[in-house]
Amino acid sequence: MQTPSPRLEIRHLMRSFGGQAVVNDVSLKVMPGQVTCLLGPSGCGKSTTLRMIAGVEMQDSGQIYVDGNLICDTVFRVPPERRQIGLMFQDFALFPHLSVGENVAFGLGGPAAQKRARVEELLKKVGLAHFIDDYPYQLSGGEQQRVALARALAPRPRIMLMDEPFSGLDNRLRDEIRDHTLEVLRAEDAAVLLVTHEPEEAMRMADEIALMRNGRIVQQGAPYNIYNAPVDLQAVAFFSDINVIRGTVRGALIDTPFGQFLAPGVPDGAQVDIVIRPQHIKLDLDRGGRGPNPTVQDGVAARGEVVRARFMGSESLVEIRMDYDGSVLKATVPNVFLPTPGKPLWLMLRRDRCFVFRADAGVAQGR
Repeated sequence: MQTPSPRLEIRHLMRSFGGQAVVNDVSLKVMPGQVTCLLGPSGCGKSTTLRMIAGVEMQDSGQIYVDGNLICDTVFRVPPERRQIGLMFQDFALFPHLSVGENVAFGLGGPAAQKRARVEELLKKVGLAHFIDDYPYQLSGGEQQRVALARALAPRPRIMLMDEPFSGLDNRLRDEIRDHTLEVLRAEDAAVLLVTHEPEEAMRMADEIALMRNGRIVQQGAPYNIYNAPVDLQAVAFFSDINVIRGTVRGALIDTPFGQFLAPGVPDGAQVDIVIRPQHIKLDLDRGGRGPNPTVQDGVAARGEVVRARFMGSESLVEIRMDYDGSVLKATVPNVFLPTPGKPLWLMLRRDRCFVFRADAGVAQGR
Protein backbone atom coordinates (compact mmCIF):
# COMPACT_ATOMS: atom_id res chain seq x y z
CA MET A 1 0.00 0.00 0.00
CA GLN A 2 1.43 3.34 -1.06
CA THR A 3 2.07 5.86 1.70
CA PRO A 4 0.15 9.10 1.01
CA SER A 5 2.31 12.12 0.34
CA PRO A 6 1.98 15.29 2.42
CA ARG A 7 -0.20 18.06 1.07
CA LEU A 8 2.20 20.62 2.55
CA GLU A 9 5.87 20.09 3.36
CA ILE A 10 8.38 22.67 4.50
CA ARG A 11 12.07 21.83 4.78
CA HIS A 12 14.66 23.69 6.81
CA LEU A 13 13.04 27.13 6.58
CA MET A 14 15.20 29.98 7.83
CA ARG A 15 14.34 33.67 8.21
CA SER A 16 16.33 36.37 9.99
CA PHE A 17 15.65 40.02 10.70
CA GLY A 18 18.50 42.34 11.66
CA GLY A 19 20.87 39.40 11.99
CA GLN A 20 18.58 37.56 14.43
CA ALA A 21 17.06 34.21 13.41
CA VAL A 22 13.27 34.43 13.79
CA VAL A 23 12.61 31.08 12.07
CA ASN A 24 15.47 28.66 12.55
CA ASP A 25 15.57 25.41 10.56
CA VAL A 26 11.82 24.62 10.70
CA SER A 27 10.62 21.46 8.93
CA LEU A 28 7.02 20.25 8.93
CA LYS A 29 4.58 18.02 7.04
CA VAL A 30 0.78 18.36 6.88
CA MET A 31 -1.34 15.62 5.31
CA PRO A 32 -4.61 16.16 3.39
CA GLY A 33 -7.51 16.55 5.80
CA GLN A 34 -5.16 17.00 8.75
CA VAL A 35 -5.13 19.95 11.15
CA THR A 36 -1.66 20.80 12.39
CA CYS A 37 -1.14 23.54 14.93
CA LEU A 38 1.93 25.74 15.26
CA LEU A 39 1.78 26.49 18.97
CA GLY A 40 4.02 28.76 20.95
CA PRO A 41 4.41 32.09 22.72
CA SER A 42 4.27 35.42 20.92
CA GLY A 43 7.43 36.14 18.97
CA CYS A 44 8.51 32.51 18.54
CA GLY A 45 8.28 32.59 14.72
CA LYS A 46 4.83 31.04 14.12
CA SER A 47 3.32 33.83 12.02
CA THR A 48 6.53 34.39 10.06
CA THR A 49 6.50 30.70 9.12
CA LEU A 50 2.89 31.05 7.97
CA ARG A 51 3.68 34.13 5.88
CA MET A 52 6.55 32.33 4.13
CA ILE A 53 4.24 29.43 3.22
CA ALA A 54 1.64 31.91 1.91
CA GLY A 55 4.29 33.68 -0.16
CA VAL A 56 3.97 37.10 1.43
CA GLU A 57 7.35 36.67 3.14
CA MET A 58 10.49 35.26 1.48
CA GLN A 59 12.66 32.74 3.31
CA ASP A 60 16.43 33.12 3.54
CA SER A 61 16.83 29.39 2.88
CA GLY A 62 14.76 26.21 2.78
CA GLN A 63 12.06 24.82 0.51
CA ILE A 64 8.25 24.67 0.45
CA TYR A 65 6.38 21.87 -1.35
CA VAL A 66 2.68 21.39 -2.13
CA ASP A 67 1.63 17.84 -3.13
CA GLY A 68 5.30 17.02 -3.70
CA ASN A 69 5.88 19.95 -6.07
CA LEU A 70 8.33 22.69 -5.19
CA ILE A 71 6.58 26.05 -4.95
CA CYS A 72 9.36 28.10 -3.37
CA ASP A 73 13.06 28.07 -2.58
CA THR A 74 15.59 30.89 -2.78
CA VAL A 75 15.65 30.76 -6.60
CA PHE A 76 12.26 29.46 -7.76
CA ARG A 77 9.04 31.04 -6.50
CA VAL A 78 5.40 30.45 -7.39
CA PRO A 79 3.44 33.71 -6.86
CA PRO A 80 1.11 33.72 -3.82
CA GLU A 81 -2.05 33.87 -5.92
CA ARG A 82 -1.09 30.65 -7.75
CA ARG A 83 -0.29 28.52 -4.70
CA GLN A 84 -3.89 27.40 -4.06
CA ILE A 85 -3.52 28.40 -0.43
CA GLY A 86 -6.36 29.95 1.59
CA LEU A 87 -5.70 32.48 4.33
CA MET A 88 -7.58 33.47 7.47
CA PHE A 89 -6.27 36.07 9.89
CA GLN A 90 -7.25 37.64 13.22
CA ASP A 91 -9.22 40.41 11.54
CA PHE A 92 -11.73 39.00 9.10
CA ALA A 93 -10.94 41.68 6.46
CA LEU A 94 -14.38 41.52 4.88
CA PHE A 95 -15.16 44.19 2.31
CA PRO A 96 -17.77 46.47 3.95
CA HIS A 97 -19.23 47.66 0.62
CA LEU A 98 -19.86 44.12 -0.63
CA SER A 99 -22.69 41.84 0.47
CA VAL A 100 -21.99 38.54 2.23
CA GLY A 101 -22.46 36.67 -1.04
CA GLU A 102 -20.20 39.09 -2.93
CA ASN A 103 -17.52 38.75 -0.25
CA VAL A 104 -17.56 34.96 -0.58
CA ALA A 105 -17.51 35.18 -4.38
CA PHE A 106 -14.58 37.61 -4.40
CA GLY A 107 -11.72 36.00 -6.30
CA LEU A 108 -13.84 33.25 -7.87
CA GLY A 109 -13.71 32.88 -11.62
CA GLY A 110 -16.05 31.20 -14.06
CA PRO A 111 -19.69 31.72 -15.08
CA ALA A 112 -21.95 33.66 -12.73
CA ALA A 113 -24.26 30.69 -12.14
CA GLN A 114 -21.31 28.50 -11.15
CA LYS A 115 -20.00 31.12 -8.75
CA ARG A 116 -23.45 31.59 -7.23
CA ALA A 117 -23.78 27.84 -6.68
CA ARG A 118 -20.43 27.68 -4.89
CA VAL A 119 -21.32 30.67 -2.70
CA GLU A 120 -24.66 29.16 -1.74
CA GLU A 121 -23.02 25.80 -1.01
CA LEU A 122 -20.47 27.32 1.38
CA LEU A 123 -22.87 29.68 3.11
CA LYS A 124 -25.15 26.71 3.75
CA LYS A 125 -22.20 24.79 5.25
CA VAL A 126 -21.44 27.63 7.66
CA GLY A 127 -25.11 28.17 8.47
CA LEU A 128 -25.45 31.61 6.89
CA ALA A 129 -27.34 30.98 3.66
CA HIS A 130 -30.10 33.39 4.72
CA PHE A 131 -27.54 36.24 5.06
CA ILE A 132 -26.34 36.08 1.45
CA ASP A 133 -27.66 39.57 0.59
CA ASP A 134 -26.80 41.22 3.92
CA TYR A 135 -23.68 43.28 4.62
CA PRO A 136 -20.86 42.57 7.11
CA TYR A 137 -21.91 45.36 9.49
CA GLN A 138 -25.24 43.59 9.97
CA LEU A 139 -23.53 40.44 11.29
CA SER A 140 -22.12 39.49 14.67
CA GLY A 141 -18.41 38.78 15.13
CA GLY A 142 -18.99 35.05 14.99
CA GLU A 143 -21.04 35.35 11.81
CA GLN A 144 -18.36 37.51 10.18
CA GLN A 145 -15.78 34.88 11.08
CA ARG A 146 -17.83 32.22 9.30
CA VAL A 147 -18.18 34.44 6.22
CA ALA A 148 -14.39 34.87 6.19
CA LEU A 149 -14.03 31.08 6.37
CA ALA A 150 -16.43 30.60 3.46
CA ARG A 151 -14.55 33.20 1.40
CA ALA A 152 -11.21 31.52 2.08
CA LEU A 153 -12.61 28.11 1.09
CA ALA A 154 -14.45 29.32 -2.02
CA PRO A 155 -11.56 28.76 -4.50
CA ARG A 156 -11.10 25.20 -3.10
CA PRO A 157 -7.60 25.73 -1.70
CA ARG A 158 -5.51 22.65 -1.10
CA ILE A 159 -4.09 24.25 2.04
CA MET A 160 -5.70 26.54 4.60
CA LEU A 161 -3.48 28.79 6.72
CA MET A 162 -5.10 30.26 9.83
CA ASP A 163 -3.36 32.87 11.99
CA GLU A 164 -5.16 33.14 15.36
CA PRO A 165 -8.54 33.45 13.60
CA PHE A 166 -10.62 33.06 16.78
CA SER A 167 -8.83 35.54 19.02
CA GLY A 168 -11.38 38.31 18.34
CA LEU A 169 -14.33 36.23 19.54
CA ASP A 170 -15.65 36.21 23.07
CA ASN A 171 -15.28 33.04 25.14
CA ARG A 172 -18.95 32.14 24.85
CA LEU A 173 -18.78 31.94 21.06
CA ARG A 174 -15.24 30.68 20.61
CA ASP A 175 -15.78 26.99 21.30
CA GLU A 176 -18.88 26.80 19.12
CA ILE A 177 -17.22 28.61 16.20
CA ARG A 178 -14.03 26.53 16.47
CA ASP A 179 -15.96 23.27 16.38
CA HIS A 180 -18.07 24.41 13.43
CA THR A 181 -14.99 25.63 11.55
CA LEU A 182 -13.24 22.31 12.11
CA GLU A 183 -16.24 20.42 10.76
CA VAL A 184 -16.33 22.53 7.58
CA LEU A 185 -12.57 22.27 7.02
CA ARG A 186 -12.62 18.48 7.32
CA ALA A 187 -15.50 18.28 4.86
CA GLU A 188 -13.43 20.28 2.34
CA ASP A 189 -10.41 17.93 2.86
CA ALA A 190 -8.00 20.86 3.08
CA ALA A 191 -4.68 20.51 4.88
CA VAL A 192 -4.88 23.05 7.70
CA LEU A 193 -2.01 24.84 9.43
CA LEU A 194 -3.30 26.80 12.41
CA VAL A 195 -1.22 29.29 14.37
CA THR A 196 -2.13 29.97 18.00
CA HIS A 197 -0.56 30.79 21.35
CA GLU A 198 -3.41 29.12 23.26
CA PRO A 199 -2.74 25.50 24.32
CA GLU A 200 -6.44 24.81 24.84
CA GLU A 201 -7.21 25.80 21.25
CA ALA A 202 -4.41 23.60 19.91
CA MET A 203 -5.57 20.63 21.99
CA ARG A 204 -9.16 21.12 20.88
CA MET A 205 -8.54 21.50 17.15
CA ALA A 206 -5.28 19.83 16.14
CA ASP A 207 -4.52 16.33 14.95
CA GLU A 208 -0.88 17.21 15.47
CA ILE A 209 0.87 19.97 17.40
CA ALA A 210 4.25 21.48 16.57
CA LEU A 211 5.45 23.31 19.68
CA MET A 212 7.68 26.27 18.78
CA ARG A 213 10.13 28.20 20.91
CA ASN A 214 12.75 30.77 19.84
CA GLY A 215 12.24 30.07 16.15
CA ARG A 216 12.50 26.28 16.38
CA ILE A 217 10.08 23.38 16.65
CA VAL A 218 11.07 21.77 19.96
CA GLN A 219 8.49 18.98 19.95
CA GLN A 220 5.96 17.59 17.53
CA GLY A 221 3.24 14.97 17.87
CA ALA A 222 -0.37 14.19 18.71
CA PRO A 223 -1.90 16.40 21.44
CA TYR A 224 -2.06 13.48 23.89
CA ASN A 225 1.65 12.73 23.45
CA ILE A 226 2.72 16.36 23.64
CA TYR A 227 0.81 16.81 26.89
CA ASN A 228 1.76 13.54 28.55
CA ALA A 229 5.34 13.15 27.31
CA PRO A 230 6.72 16.72 27.25
CA VAL A 231 10.28 17.17 26.07
CA ASP A 232 11.32 19.59 28.83
CA LEU A 233 10.12 21.66 31.76
CA GLN A 234 9.12 24.60 29.56
CA ALA A 235 6.91 22.29 27.49
CA VAL A 236 5.07 21.14 30.64
CA ALA A 237 4.67 24.74 31.83
CA PHE A 238 3.27 25.91 28.49
CA PHE A 239 0.22 23.67 28.85
CA SER A 240 -0.55 24.10 32.54
CA ASP A 241 0.53 25.44 35.91
CA ILE A 242 3.33 23.40 37.44
CA ASN A 243 5.06 22.68 40.72
CA VAL A 244 8.82 22.22 40.66
CA ILE A 245 10.77 20.34 43.34
CA ARG A 246 14.52 20.66 42.89
CA GLY A 247 16.90 18.07 44.26
CA THR A 248 20.49 16.84 43.97
CA VAL A 249 21.29 13.40 42.60
CA ARG A 250 23.08 10.94 44.88
CA GLY A 251 23.55 7.44 43.57
CA ALA A 252 20.89 7.91 40.83
CA LEU A 253 18.38 8.95 43.52
CA ILE A 254 16.89 12.30 44.56
CA ASP A 255 15.72 12.94 48.12
CA THR A 256 12.43 14.83 48.38
CA PRO A 257 9.76 15.31 51.06
CA PHE A 258 7.79 12.67 49.14
CA GLY A 259 10.52 10.04 49.29
CA GLN A 260 13.22 9.20 46.78
CA PHE A 261 12.88 9.56 43.02
CA LEU A 262 14.93 7.74 40.40
CA ALA A 263 17.24 9.66 38.06
CA PRO A 264 19.03 6.94 36.09
CA GLY A 265 22.08 8.03 34.14
CA VAL A 266 22.36 11.41 35.86
CA PRO A 267 25.77 11.99 37.49
CA ASP A 268 26.08 12.54 41.22
CA GLY A 269 25.85 16.18 42.24
CA ALA A 270 23.67 17.18 39.27
CA GLN A 271 20.60 19.31 39.93
CA VAL A 272 17.29 17.79 38.87
CA ASP A 273 13.77 19.23 38.69
CA ILE A 274 10.77 17.07 39.53
CA VAL A 275 7.73 18.62 37.83
CA ILE A 276 4.13 17.88 38.82
CA ARG A 277 0.90 19.51 37.70
CA PRO A 278 -1.41 20.82 40.47
CA GLN A 279 -4.20 18.40 39.54
CA HIS A 280 -1.90 15.45 40.24
CA ILE A 281 -1.25 16.34 43.89
CA LYS A 282 -3.53 14.50 46.31
CA LEU A 283 -4.58 16.21 49.53
CA ASP A 284 -5.61 14.47 52.75
CA LEU A 285 -6.79 15.77 56.12
CA ASP A 286 -5.91 12.52 57.88
CA ARG A 287 -2.82 12.62 60.10
CA GLY A 288 -1.49 9.48 58.45
CA GLY A 289 -1.80 11.14 55.09
CA ARG A 290 -2.71 7.88 53.41
CA GLY A 291 -6.46 8.14 53.03
CA PRO A 292 -8.79 5.17 52.84
CA ASN A 293 -7.40 3.66 49.61
CA PRO A 294 -3.67 4.42 49.25
CA THR A 295 -1.77 3.22 46.20
CA VAL A 296 1.90 2.52 45.55
CA GLN A 297 1.93 5.40 43.06
CA ASP A 298 0.97 7.86 45.81
CA GLY A 299 4.37 7.38 47.47
CA VAL A 300 5.26 9.05 50.76
CA ALA A 301 2.98 11.66 52.34
CA ALA A 302 4.45 15.05 53.28
CA ARG A 303 2.95 17.59 55.68
CA GLY A 304 2.25 21.24 55.00
CA GLU A 305 -0.04 24.08 56.06
CA VAL A 306 -2.57 25.93 53.92
CA VAL A 307 -1.45 29.39 52.80
CA ARG A 308 -4.62 30.24 50.86
CA ALA A 309 -7.48 28.57 49.05
CA ARG A 310 -9.59 29.97 46.23
CA PHE A 311 -12.67 28.69 44.43
CA MET A 312 -12.09 28.87 40.65
CA GLY A 313 -15.48 27.71 39.38
CA SER A 314 -15.16 24.02 38.51
CA GLU A 315 -12.30 23.48 40.98
CA SER A 316 -10.52 24.91 43.99
CA LEU A 317 -6.89 26.02 44.05
CA VAL A 318 -5.08 25.36 47.32
CA GLU A 319 -1.57 26.64 48.12
CA ILE A 320 0.35 24.76 50.80
CA ARG A 321 3.62 25.69 52.50
CA MET A 322 5.65 22.52 53.05
CA ASP A 323 7.17 21.73 56.46
CA TYR A 324 10.16 20.13 54.71
CA ASP A 325 11.71 23.26 53.22
CA GLY A 326 9.15 26.07 53.35
CA SER A 327 8.39 25.88 49.65
CA VAL A 328 4.82 26.46 48.44
CA LEU A 329 3.06 23.89 46.26
CA LYS A 330 -0.25 24.32 44.45
CA ALA A 331 -2.96 21.69 44.24
CA THR A 332 -6.29 21.75 42.44
CA VAL A 333 -9.30 19.91 43.82
CA PRO A 334 -12.63 19.35 42.01
CA ASN A 335 -15.62 21.34 43.28
CA VAL A 336 -15.44 23.38 46.49
CA PHE A 337 -12.58 22.75 48.92
CA LEU A 338 -11.62 25.83 50.95
CA PRO A 339 -9.56 24.90 54.03
CA THR A 340 -8.64 27.84 56.25
CA PRO A 341 -5.09 29.26 56.28
CA GLY A 342 -2.90 27.38 58.74
CA LYS A 343 -4.85 24.14 58.36
CA PRO A 344 -2.47 21.13 58.27
CA LEU A 345 -2.73 18.90 55.20
CA TRP A 346 -0.84 15.86 53.97
CA LEU A 347 0.19 15.82 50.33
CA MET A 348 0.98 12.92 48.03
CA LEU A 349 2.27 13.02 44.46
CA ARG A 350 1.00 10.92 41.61
CA ARG A 351 4.39 9.45 40.77
CA ASP A 352 3.18 8.19 37.42
CA ARG A 353 2.37 11.82 36.55
CA CYS A 354 5.69 13.35 37.60
CA PHE A 355 8.35 14.42 35.11
CA VAL A 356 12.05 14.47 35.97
CA PHE A 357 14.38 16.80 34.05
CA ARG A 358 18.01 17.77 34.37
CA ALA A 359 17.93 21.32 35.74
CA ASP A 360 20.99 22.31 33.72
CA ALA A 361 19.98 20.64 30.46
CA GLY A 362 16.17 20.43 30.42
CA VAL A 363 16.34 16.83 29.21
CA ALA A 364 13.70 14.36 30.37
CA GLN A 365 15.08 11.59 32.58
CA GLY A 366 11.91 9.61 33.27
CA ARG A 367 9.63 9.36 36.26
